[in-house]
Amino acid sequence: MEKIELKDAFAEFKNQKNIDRPTMMGVLEDVFRTQITKTYGSADNFDIIINIDKGDCEIYWNREVVEEVEDPNTQISLEDLEDDDYEIGETFAKKIELKDFGRRGILNIRQNLQGRIMDIEKANLYNKYVGKIGEIFTGEVYQTWAKEVLILDEDGNELRLPKSEQIPGEHFKKNDTVRAIIKSVEMKNNTTPYIVLSRTTPEFLEKLFEQEVPEIYDGLITIKKVVRVPGERAKVAVESYDERIDPIGACIGVKGSRIIGIVRELRNENIDVLQWTSNTQLLIQRALSPAKISSIIIGGEDEKIKVYMLPDEVKKGIGKGGCNIRLAGMLVGKEIEVWRELPKVDEEEEEDVLLSEFSNEIDTWIIEKLQAIGCDTAKSVLALSAADIAKRADLEDETVAEILEILRAEFEDEE
Repeated sequence: MEKIELKDAFAEFKNQKNIDRPTMMGVLEDVFRTQITKTYGSADNFDIIINIDKGDCEIYWNREVVEEVEDPNTQISLEDLEDDDYEIGETFAKKIELKDFGRRGILNIRQNLQGRIMDIEKANLYNKYVGKIGEIFTGEVYQTWAKEVLILDEDGNELRLPKSEQIPGEHFKKNDTVRAIIKSVEMKNNTTPYIVLSRTTPEFLEKLFEQEVPEIYDGLITIKKVVRVPGERAKVAVESYDERIDPIGACIGVKGSRIIGIVRELRNENIDVLQWTSNTQLLIQRALSPAKISSIIIGGEDEKIKVYMLPDEVKKGIGKGGCNIRLAGMLVGKEIEVWRELPKVDEEEEEDVLLSEFSNEIDTWIIEKLQAIGCDTAKSVLALSAADIAKRADLEDETVAEILEILRAEFEDEE
């Protein structure tokens, strides 16, 4: 430590920690000044000369030559000088060796230097990835745990992919290559920056389209909005300002050549690409396609949008587990309710009855559950099997049996 090979130390830190020359010299000078202050009380009258190329450091203690010493840190008497060439008022510079700091002082220098280097490394890593938030990152899986996956970049830095940011059902193993978006970078308790990746955000899907579709990357096609239920379904609304470019066809590619890679990356997530419009009704129609909509009622700001469909179209509009209707709502920014519209019947045919008419006999929350699966009339419920109603509306078998009995009784009474 007494000879501290600064040249070798600098080369190591520069190559491995990416610390530039001015920063390294500044850190070294600051570390030595801190120790000088602890040892001598002040570092104002000390010169520190650092030569990175030669790998050495020289420290000089400057004191004024006086007859009578009042401040030993800044003054020295002629009697204490071995050299007779000095006169009163001149400055005497003494070279300080590292051993003059003592073993404890040398240890403090080493620890302080290591701590400063670590702080710079953390700051560099933080700044590097903060500037990349929202970009796609590709790395290799180093280790997997139940709650997250540890991924390393090319410099060996650690990034985390939490379970909550993974597509449901996907599993990773060591050495797998993973693509994800950089979601956030946080400093926790002055530790190494915690870098979080995500594969479930709409932004990740948007970036994948930018990579696969040159027209999007070049700005000829704009992605207006992306909504996802990760692992299930996604809707991407696109717009082209050039009438000669078909935005949907460009995104899908010839025979699906462009979108197929994105679908595989997202573990076969179904992706609907549709043309953006500022007309809410038209956007809903496009979002719920291929289901045909009879009419749409858009209420106030806080009111739900009501979409009416014929019974045969309801299932297509709602989608598996209600995924399609939920995504359509996310796309327009409001919740959408599907209402079953009864086809016109002859006067001789038996009339249907709205479920809301049974509020005195059937609990309101049960009626709402039935309406949520597209059954808003008595006959629409009776048209389904008891098992189907129980499964889709998440109701007990006994509850379903009571509902069916009440509804059948309505029509039996009329007869």
